[in-house]
Amino acid sequence: MKSWDLPEELELQDIKKQGLSADELHQLKKLAGSYEALFSRRARLYKERNLGAETLSEEAIRDLLLEHYSFLKRPVLVWENHIFIGNAQKNAEEVQSLLARLS
Repeated sequence: MKSWDLPEELELQDIKKQGLSADELHQLKKLAGSYEALFSRRARLYKERNLGAETLSEEAIRDLLLEHYSFLKRPVLVWENHIFIGNAQKNAEEVQSLLARLS
């Protein structure tokens, strides 16, 4: 996120301290298309609970996302009707491209 050079007026939410409400998560899902798109299979709790051995429904993923912040792929950037999820190189390039168009 530091490399994204985000505008100062952008509101950041520390989900470790504040968490996500069910409504906020629902809005993210609407933009992302599914709860699974927001879900991190790299989370420590995912491995500790051996969740990879289970088939998780959208409802189960939603509940996990609400239970603990670490199940959310991070960072998540919502800009108008666009959502950028995770720190993959392609995603970072898309964020940079959007920010360049805005400046």
